[in-house]
Amino acid sequence: MNFKPFLWLVTAGCCLTVSANYTDTTFSATFFTDVQQRYGEDAVTRFTSWRDLIVEGSTEADWERIHLANQFFNRQVAYSADSEHWNKTDYWATPVETLGTGAGDCEDYALAKYFTLRAMGVSDEKLRLMYVRALSVNEPHMVLVYFEEPEAMPYVLDNMDQEIKLAEYRTDLRPIYSFNASGLWLAKANGLGRRVKDSSGISNWTAVLEKIEQGY
Repeated sequence: MNFKPFLWLVTAGCCLTVSANYTDTTFSATFFTDVQQRYGEDAVTRFTSWRDLIVEGSTEADWERIHLANQFFNRQVAYSADSEHWNKTDYWATPVETLGTGAGDCEDYALAKYFTLRAMGVSDEKLRLMYVRALSVNEPHMVLVYFEEPEAMPYVLDNMDQEIKLAEYRTDLRPIYSFNASGLWLAKANGLGRRVKDSSGISNWTAVLEKIEQGY
């Protein structure tokens, strides 16, 4: 089943601008046939809504985009631990896998929001996937953060606390590191943190990009 045309849309590192005509081509009848065969009729409805979300977001300001993406995935995706959903200890799903199955864990929410915002046209330099410790449950967690300006306090997009808030108000999260298509940063409470030259340790992130390239 070929999801390649769509997956080019959400590949990290591309400078993406989405037009209605391009999105119509990407989300073709063949694409939706593949979705139906792989994931079922309910998934077709979710992907149709996602297509419409990307089209809508492509003409909006970034502030509206982050709210649209955050709300969409928090509503469309049911939380499910990797051990239950994938029978694996740790598995990072692509947006297609997450939306196709309609379930995922914190990494999957964050990844889906990241790629969706990139498809809408949000600059990569404004987005970071941030690995944190959720102090309320004393567990590792992942969120997506958005920077209006490079040195500004970021906003947090999360599936646990679904309201978008400045990081300074998320005292329940302890940042550890953040990354995107451009690199890896050791996190700090304010701003980006210190960039690390060698980001090869993010093996799960690399695996997600490889799966996208392979059409998943």
